[in-house]
Amino acid sequence: MQIVVRAEKADPPNHGAVCEAAAMAVVRLLTDPRAAEPEGEWADAVHEWESRRIRKVTRRARGVRWPEAEKLPGLTVVHAGAEVRAFVPGPMADVAPELARLQVAGLDLEDGEPGPPPEPPYAAIALNPDVTMTTGKAAAQCGHAAQLLLRQGRRRDVAAWIAGGARVALARDVPWRDCVKRAAVAVRDGGFTEVPPGTMTAIAWLPR
Repeated sequence: MQIVVRAEKADPPNHGAVCEAAAMAVVRLLTDPRAAEPEGEWADAVHEWESRRIRKVTRRARGVRWPEAEKLPGLTVVHAGAEVRAFVPGPMADVAPELARLQVAGLDLEDGEPGPPPEPPYAAIALNPDVTMTTGKAAAQCGHAAQLLLRQGRRRDVAAWIAGGARVALARDVPWRDCVKRAAVAVRDGGFTEVPPGTMTAIAWLPR
């Protein structure tokens, strides 16, 4: 799955907002009727992707590149000053030219002051503080964590989360050890970029 972050030079989004928006974009695409319904136009592509090793690649776009990317099938989330679009997944060897030309490496944004978490239902995602990741990498890991939570979380809680808009908030003020105890799912990276394979990069749960 390709994920594109709008990162204009004059007014870039902050790191945390991008991570949250990426996670929401992934979940909202996967629960969109075009992906979730058996006869949906995206259903076959999503099923094929989820039946193999799941991979996400985060790219950045600015200027005319952003509207060009938005024309491709996918879903955009606007959140806390960030705009992130998740695209219908496909083979890595067959990425659309509008996306293939966008830069992958080097998306590393400053963080902003976090706001209070929303009222439940929402997904809490924590990034491993002992693992150094760029914003692009962290956004992909948050997307992974949200996807795992969608597929593996308690059905009733997940249904309420989705019905409430699939909101996501990074857990920042809770010690990592405590986050791990709460986690319903954990992401262990495949090792394609930035971190060794098997590294626990992100965890997620649904607060009550």
